[in-house]
Amino acid sequence: MSNISGTIKSIRDIFRKDPGLSGDAQRIEQLGWMIFLKLLDDKDKEKELLEPKYKSPIPTELQWRNWAENDEGITGEELINFVNNKLFQKLKNLTIGIDDRLGIIIRQIFDGTNNYMKSGTTFRQAINKLNEIDFNSSKEHHIFNAIYEDILQGLATKKDTGEFYTPRAVTQFIIDMVNPKLGEKILDPACGTAGFLVCAIEHLKKQVNNIEDRNTLQETITGSELKPLPFMLSVVNLITHDIQVPQIENGDSLSREYNSIKQKDRVDIIVANPPFGGVVGDGMETNFPLNYRTKESADLFLILFIQLLKDGGRAGIVLPDGSLTGDGVKQRVRQKLLEDCNVHTIVRLPQSVFAPYATVNTNLIFFEKASSPSGRTGGGATKEIWYYEHTLPEEQKAYSKTKPIRIEEFEPIKAWWKNRSESEVAWKVPLQTIIDRNYDLDIKNPNKVVEEVVYDRLAIISKLEKNQTKISNILEELKSLA
Repeated sequence: MSNISGTIKSIRDIFRKDPGLSGDAQRIEQLGWMIFLKLLDDKDKEKELLEPKYKSPIPTELQWRNWAENDEGITGEELINFVNNKLFQKLKNLTIGIDDRLGIIIRQIFDGTNNYMKSGTTFRQAINKLNEIDFNSSKEHHIFNAIYEDILQGLATKKDTGEFYTPRAVTQFIIDMVNPKLGEKILDPACGTAGFLVCAIEHLKKQVNNIEDRNTLQETITGSELKPLPFMLSVVNLITHDIQVPQIENGDSLSREYNSIKQKDRVDIIVANPPFGGVVGDGMETNFPLNYRTKESADLFLILFIQLLKDGGRAGIVLPDGSLTGDGVKQRVRQKLLEDCNVHTIVRLPQSVFAPYATVNTNLIFFEKASSPSGRTGGGATKEIWYYEHTLPEEQKAYSKTKPIRIEEFEPIKAWWKNRSESEVAWKVPLQTIIDRNYDLDIKNPNKVVEEVVYDRLAIISKLEKNQTKISNILEELKSLA
């Protein structure tokens, strides 16, 4: 394992010597597009062996093998000039056919990405180091995936980029519970660096038995991401997980006109951690029906998810407490969710799950789109909601970067899921109770056993007396100064 890990670490150390690179986000962007081109070229070489007629969407002179692979290749000023004035210019203006999905992705990546390096000799050292990784070697490929997750996690600790990374245990648990089947179309409309989609791929790979199955898997994993850096990282993430041409759009899912979403656009499964606490771009809310217009991104995404699901379709999403409560539009959004879908389970998470970059309380919401009367699958609207309070492990006061939430902690919920009963951590709420609360879903655990702490009265009196003495002393000092 240490070999690739050491290589990536060496590249990052080389980056630190370059005056053009400042901060982790820039270093990761630089590493990202370099990995993307090397990865693509390694995959191209494989395809050329299997299909003699195959032609890469990247022009010959810009292929990694022709400017970067030779350790004694161009360096210094010549290298910087080539990258800035030829490589980037040509790739962001790539001529592509209308159905060339990979070509479109390449163009979008280079349109939203920068070369920050200023020193051509340092750049050459970094390139030579990256050449030590062979992305076609399956052994290296698995190791790289683990390290890539590390890179993404490192990025997530930066305050301004927190929404890129959902803890692996959370994505894993949601996928396990939604339980996608091969052939179902899966969508994450705010996919960040593709954590949910990668978990879904790993889940589905167990169901792949032949080439046809493999092709089905390729075509049914879809997503969308607005920001250039996570978009690029998601593409790399999916390609390293054997998705040859990722079906990821670089755009804002909320920019889509709500009523333009028709049956052919709908999907079987939505898994997502939509951006919350954010304000949507100017005028985005006008894409939605008047009743549901708001500037709060999480609420608009919720309306979008309902519209994007097929009848009987399933969803597992992360939502903040703020989306479970509040009146006006927020209340109407929740009412629509409960009437159009069967919201069967809400898992309440401890505050620190997304620490250190988000401290809001979050929930995992699981629902199925109700079938229309003519529908054949799925049930109806919500009749009751089961709540489950996920508690911190004993002896742990909070999750942190070094002690994140672990998938093992979800074992009790998984055991309860199939055979539900009320307990100290689980409770059931009938729909009528929720209607009476104006569709407020922020329902605290009524079964929680609160230990009564009996204080020693003498200790309390002694503490009060000490405080009283302190206050008197301060007052005396202030008087003497007056």
